[in-house]
Amino acid sequence: MKIFLDTNVVISGIFFGGPPGKILEAWRDRRIQIVLSPEILQEYELVADKLASQHKDRDAGRVLDLLATHAETVQPPPLAEGVCEDPDDDKFLACAAHADVACVISGDKHLLRVSGYQGIEVVSPRDFIDKHLNTSDA
Repeated sequence: MKIFLDTNVVISGIFFGGPPGKILEAWRDRRIQIVLSPEILQEYELVADKLASQHKDRDAGRVLDLLATHAETVQPPPLAEGVCEDPDDDKFLACAAHADVACVISGDKHLLRVSGYQGIEVVSPRDFIDKHLNTSDA
């Protein structure tokens, strides 16, 4: 299953674990395929750099290097018109639509509100685990 992870999910998974961490583990175990764009990978890196000094016990660089190497990378065109209340979130939908990804995982209320756009389901990390991963792994 191809999925797209919003920045908040990747960062939470790396630094705090919980359901986002379980999703990254499922990717590591090749149960899901993560799709991203170079612009979005750069956003992951910028946010991770900000948190790295506060969480020296976490190696965000290693996970981000693996994402850069093993995630499916696409270069989507921008959406023809804005969809999200926060225009910066449109790049996530553009990426998902371009890569024919059926599910975006996010904790962002602006993205969650547009679930269903072009058939793209936007779900929270917990809902993704409950609906798509074995609940014994959650």
